[in-house]
Amino acid sequence: MIHLVYVALDLVLAAYRDHLCGIQPSGPGARGLLEFFDSVDGQLGPESKAAPHLIATDQAVRGMLMKRAATLHLGAANYCWFADPAKALCLRLAGTPTASAPLIGMCDFARCPQATHHPCHRPLWAGAVRSGTTFLGQLGRGQAAERARLGEQVARAERVLRAIDAAASGHAHEGTER
Repeated sequence: MIHLVYVALDLVLAAYRDHLCGIQPSGPGARGLLEFFDSVDGQLGPESKAAPHLIATDQAVRGMLMKRAATLHLGAANYCWFADPAKALCLRLAGTPTASAPLIGMCDFARCPQATHHPCHRPLWAGAVRSGTTFLGQLGRGQAAERARLGEQVARAERVLRAIDAAASGHAHEGTER
């Protein structure tokens, strides 16, 4: 368990460093994560703000990020920042709003206010678009319902992919993909 906390801390630190370099997260939880990173920035000295590549001391930054790292749950397609169980869409959908951990397998990462997408998730989303598009091309005329359902899934994956790309390139984003 301790090992997982350090893995999570390393991932939060990497996301924070990406933030300093203009590579932002996307997804419904992006705004909250960026607000947290801004609060960390506010606690650092002015020398760190003037030269973002010179982070205060790594230990000081890790200390500020540790509490947030404890909320991180890893999904294949997103990160879940399980800071507030009341906001977890998976728990509301499952009827267990007071659970102590998210139901990551039930995550609706395009709607949950605690989910974020990062550049590391891009290959999965790109693969979903490719395979979905290929499968759509193989469906026959008599499969209109399946074509519509799969078409919606591909369109959703394309929106998530565009949001990841826009956020990673430093362009403004709304933080949601609907």
